[in-house]
Amino acid sequence: MAAAVDDEAGNLLQLVLDQERCDGGTFARRLAAHHQQLGLGTMAGRPEKISRWKKGRSRPDRRATIAMADMLGVPLDQAHSLGWPHWLQLALRDDRALIVSPWTPSGTVRALELVGGPADMERREFVITGGTLAALLASWSAAAPATAVLASDRRPLINDDIVRLIEDRLATLRHLDDRIGSGQTYALACAERRLIVHTLRNTSYSTATGRRLFAAAAAAAEASRISGWCAVDSGHPAQAQRHYLAALRSAGSAADPVVTANTLSFWAMLRYSTGDPVGALQLVDAAHRHAARTGSPRMTAVLHARASRAHARAGNTFASRRAEHAMFDTYERVGPPDDEPSCVYWINRDELHGWAATNALDLRDPRRALTHHTAIAIARRTGAHDQPHPRTAALRLAREADAHLALGDIDAAVHTADQAVQTLGGVASSRGTSLLTGLKNKLAAHKTPLVKDFLESN
Repeated sequence: MAAAVDDEAGNLLQLVLDQERCDGGTFARRLAAHHQQLGLGTMAGRPEKISRWKKGRSRPDRRATIAMADMLGVPLDQAHSLGWPHWLQLALRDDRALIVSPWTPSGTVRALELVGGPADMERREFVITGGTLAALLASWSAAAPATAVLASDRRPLINDDIVRLIEDRLATLRHLDDRIGSGQTYALACAERRLIVHTLRNTSYSTATGRRLFAAAAAAAEASRISGWCAVDSGHPAQAQRHYLAALRSAGSAADPVVTANTLSFWAMLRYSTGDPVGALQLVDAAHRHAARTGSPRMTAVLHARASRAHARAGNTFASRRAEHAMFDTYERVGPPDDEPSCVYWINRDELHGWAATNALDLRDPRRALTHHTAIAIARRTGAHDQPHPRTAALRLAREADAHLALGDIDAAVHTADQAVQTLGGVASSRGTSLLTGLKNKLAAHKTPLVKDFLESN
């Protein structure tokens, strides 16, 4: 835990330095001067001080914290509440409004306006530290749900028919992502979110209609985060993080357990995929409390899957297997897809086996991974399940090839990798491209004619 805090301090301090356009020495001198101006006495202004803070060898004392918070425009009570180094998140001006806006419908609209624009696509960092995440979840639990906005001459009244049309368009977006990939659907999702925000700002509606609008806004924010996977795959999850935070605010305003659980579920996936399994489990725990209200076994099974993935990424075999068993047991209770929320339409037993196989790979058990891939193949041959969409099928084949490679079966690895390449085709998927690139790099270490032919043709 101490190492994680040290990393957070280094990352956040560097972001502050970048924002202030100065190096450690300049920042230290500015801080020392501000320290004295506030009547806090003299303070050493050497760059070594900033270096020690970044490396976790020391941390600002009480007076240095007062001076730094004041210099960076962060309220001292919020700095004390979040603690070091988490409060530095509030010093990043572009992020502050998104984080500290009130958890009210008006704060939600403001957050939705802050994400998804051209400038947001240029963002390379948006750090939600463990401490900040915990504070956000605490604030979110007290979020104010939407209430009626009274009609006026300037705000035309809308009804549920308009909201239903928006919901139908969002459902279409989910299926488009399945078939053509995230790159092409991102702009459409952002346009939907802008439409919803415009509707929230410029119309009047009943309490029930307003909550459905915010639920739709959360779905749009979640849908637009699809493009965030492009950044995640490159090690820059900024866009995805911002979309999820906006979606979480929308879920609070919607007071909808389905939207809430789904938003937290996808954010958990982002956290464990980017090296924070502890944060992922925090989000899963919060999501479970809302999933219980949905009555959806599919939703609950997904959350057990997220927990199993987080534990696998953390190297905890026992906890991961336990969550896997809960995932499969819960799925035994599912009914027809039409009886479940539309956002979990894609969950089936093959998805569960796919997650379990990936867990096994993470836990260095490729033989167990192949047993799950075999189960998927048998279901596909017997027609027990619908054929997966190209991106999903390609990801599974790439991971299956990785398992064959780990067991030393080079021919099977090459054959399966070639299937993965052909299956992905022209579907835009950074995850698929990244996974296949990594697989090719591993295969390149094996100098066989079959490997050579595969690499030359792909």
